Amino acid sequence: MKHLLLICLTFCLLSCKPDKENSIAANPNLTTKNQSKTTTYYLIRHAEKDRTDSLTNNPNLTNKGKERANNWSNIFKHIKFDAIYTTNYNRTIQTAQPTATQQNIPLKYYQANNLYNATFKDDTNGKTVLIVGHSNTTPKFVNSILDQNKYADINDSINGNLYIVNVDKHHVTDILLNFN
Repeated sequence: MKHLLLICLTFCLLSCKPDKENSIAANPNLTTKNQSKTTTYYLIRHAEKDRTDSLTNNPNLTNKGKERANNWSNIFKHIKFDAIYTTNYNRTIQTAQPTATQQNIPLKYYQANNLYNATFKDDTNGKTVLIVGHSNTTPKFVNSILDQNKYADINDSINGNLYIVNVDKHHVTDILLNFN
């Protein structure tokens, strides 16, 4: 049922009319000059991380986190990704890996401090892309795509947010779903 809902919402997003503030005509910085096809971004935060060692800045996922990573893979099994991006941290890599393995796609790495730049826009133009980040970088990435400050950092206890953003020549649409 969740899969059907996700697919229906994705198609709904493709046909939604944009808000005036999300209109490319109202804000030409939302896309590059070469944007000719619909680009769809799926953005999630990494799954639950191991907090037993407070001194490490690169923890692995907990068993619950590994289960969530596998659940994401199941949720995404009917979505054909062209690319999967993650930061270079164990928890984001481990969250993305089940989906990457299922779809036979190598992981690509992005720098969390260099979000949605011209190269990234051009590289992902017209593609369907999964992006795995962190409680602060994921909403910032979405906000960069939208060119507005719409989403705040994710509460540390939430690992089930899914942001879906569609960008085409004329408008940008977004939706936030939660699978907690």
